[in-house]
Amino acid sequence: DCWQQARELAVWVYTITKNFPAEEKFGLVSQMRRAAISIASNIAEGTSRKTSKDQFHFSTISYSSTIELLTDLIIANDLKLLPAEKYMEGR
Repeated sequence: DCWQQARELAVWVYTITKNFPAEEKFGLVSQMRRAAISIASNIAEGTSRKTSKDQFHFSTISYSSTIELLTDLIIANDLKLLPAEKYMEGR
């Protein structure tokens, strides 16, 4: 379930960032998309690991990417790049 929700989050991030200014393509857009992909990718990779230590390691990376994406969303909202209703939708 968690991996599926992370995939949906990544699709949502790609959708909302399509409308960001072109000047953000290699800045905030790229950062947000990479963080969103990282969440789902690290959940997937962690589930393939055999030891609890390895699984925990990838869960930690995924969580860190989630916090990174949250920060990016807050900044995008602060800069008025992300409408308030979309910002609240993602929360």
